[in-house]
Amino acid sequence: MQYIVQKFGGTSLGKPERMQSVADIVGNSLENDRVIVALSALSSYVKAEGTTSKLIEAADAALQKGSFFRIIDYLEEYHVNHIKALIKGEIQEQVIEQVDSELKSLKSFLEAISVIGEISPRSHDVIISTGEKLSACIFAGLLNSMGIDAEYVNLDAIVDRQFAEADQEFYTYTRRQLAGIIKKCGHKVPVLTGYFGVVPGGIIQSIGRGYTDLTAALAAAAVEARELQIWKEVDGVFSADPRKVTDAHVLPSITPEEAAELTYYGSEVIHPFTMEQVIKANIPIRIKNTLNPGVVGTIVDPNEKEESPAKPATAVTAKRDITVINVNSDRMLMAYGFMSKVFTILAKYGIVIDLISTSEVNISMSVDNPENLDKAVAELEALGNVSVRENLAIISLVGRGQKHCVGLAGRMFSVLGSEDVNIEMISQGASEINISCVIEDEQADRALRAIHKALVQ
Repeated sequence: MQYIVQKFGGTSLGKPERMQSVADIVGNSLENDRVIVALSALSSYVKAEGTTSKLIEAADAALQKGSFFRIIDYLEEYHVNHIKALIKGEIQEQVIEQVDSELKSLKSFLEAISVIGEISPRSHDVIISTGEKLSACIFAGLLNSMGIDAEYVNLDAIVDRQFAEADQEFYTYTRRQLAGIIKKCGHKVPVLTGYFGVVPGGIIQSIGRGYTDLTAALAAAAVEARELQIWKEVDGVFSADPRKVTDAHVLPSITPEEAAELTYYGSEVIHPFTMEQVIKANIPIRIKNTLNPGVVGTIVDPNEKEESPAKPATAVTAKRDITVINVNSDRMLMAYGFMSKVFTILAKYGIVIDLISTSEVNISMSVDNPENLDKAVAELEALGNVSVRENLAIISLVGRGQKHCVGLAGRMFSVLGSEDVNIEMISQGASEINISCVIEDEQADRALRAIHKALVQ
């Protein structure tokens, strides 16, 4: 039998009954495949109340010499309640001991930080990795209590050499390490911590909060899995946000390029680094629903052949709370290096550009992280007149069929015009897979519904 890798997010595990459902999914999957499990830290539907958020809060409290003990005690009670609700007998006692040991070590670590008064990216990673250790430890215990041979696999020491940056060499090495660790598990189900060791620059800074997806992807590539399954609380990837567009539907399949565009422009599909690793390994990704496991879900298939589809557009999405920076200067005319200076200033303050539109004397850029924006604007003003517009949204029409459809952009903008939606900025890449425009945020929902009805349905 081939391997499949199943990644489960924190909200799929956040209540005992939800974790039991996940264990049942793994058990049923073992009838046809060998299974590797990768888990996030336990979380509620409110992100700020999740384990990872609480651990970050504890780290901040330690830095400020505050009461981090109270936060850790809360996490211990939360996790022990899970254990008592799900696991009985000797295995329950063993798992409680493991959880207690992890949290005692964490308290000692936080005490040291409180004394020193500083925290490195690596130390920060050590703190947040506790969440994945706890969830994987509990879940492995649950599977064993159900008669499923499982092994808790702590990946925090998997990277045992120095890397300058998190590049492909780093990922290739990590993948090889994973292959060896999984092989040692033999017939048991490996239950992997989402955290996979020391990442150059820190795992949050280099990869972000979605790093468990990447762990699952690397594991899938390591064993040449038949499929990587990302389990969420939705039936798959939708043609639009179903909370805003009532007739949005689940897409049976999308290409990796479409998935990447949808992820970046507002639809939380798959972590982009995850996509890169499994696509390189030619492994399909399937999005499935823990609340409705019988539904087939959406597959992102790297082997899907590009054909001229019946519909020009696959989905429409919105990225909210966007700010547009406009730099206007006669010095741009025939000037070498002007745009380089603009990008250097934005990079200096960690400001990421979403869309860009230029003319001979003007450059407009949309950004969604306006922290330090005032400082950046002050430096940009040395290059020309700068204006800033806030409370905007990016509407993106995504679909590989765009390259086969003449006049699609005109139809999209005509639809927006008929809804009295004013367009602030337009962008279309040479790949012809995404047409995007910037509009006022308050008009985004109306724009989504109108475009979906006219071009996607």
